Amino acid sequence: MVAADRVAAALLVFGNGPTGSLVRARAAIAYPPVERIVFAGGWEQARSGAAEPPEGCREGDLMRRVALDAGVDPVSVRIECRSRSTLENLLNVVEDGLLDGLQLGPARPLGLVTHAWHLPRARFLARKVLGLPSRALVDVPVPGVSPLVEYGIRAASRVCFFGVRDPAVLLRRERRMVTMLRRGV
Repeated sequence: MVAADRVAAALLVFGNGPTGSLVRARAAIAYPPVERIVFAGGWEQARSGAAEPPEGCREGDLMRRVALDAGVDPVSVRIECRSRSTLENLLNVVEDGLLDGLQLGPARPLGLVTHAWHLPRARFLARKVLGLPSRALVDVPVPGVSPLVEYGIRAASRVCFFGVRDPAVLLRRERRMVTMLRRGV
């Protein structure tokens, strides 16, 4: 249940593969009506060299389709489909102007829709990239099992991104961090 004084003005829904994205999209649909819903998710598998999915089959596309099938007003829905990570979700949302005109802040917060275990990192990166204070963000947790890997990624993100706001530097550091994590360094 959402507290009346903390209902979001808009929602940013982070993708998580086909199954996780579906659960997150349904949580956004069940949330009280908002001015705008942004579904953000490309295809994470691009990092491993997987072929690009067919047109209309990226995470953002799939979440949008679920929302429209559920009767959500298409005018209120925006999608971001190029990303491969939470950081890229946020950077692309800003670059594409998907939250423009909403005047987000403590009185009109942005709801972050993701699994509870992912919320701390999503919130940390949202504050950094969007420049919003913590009180301008509302957690919209989706239940799910917490993978241990997420805790390590969150800690590495805090260290790796400390003091940085420049999008190009954030991306370089993220790519370096992912490379090191894959090598087991």
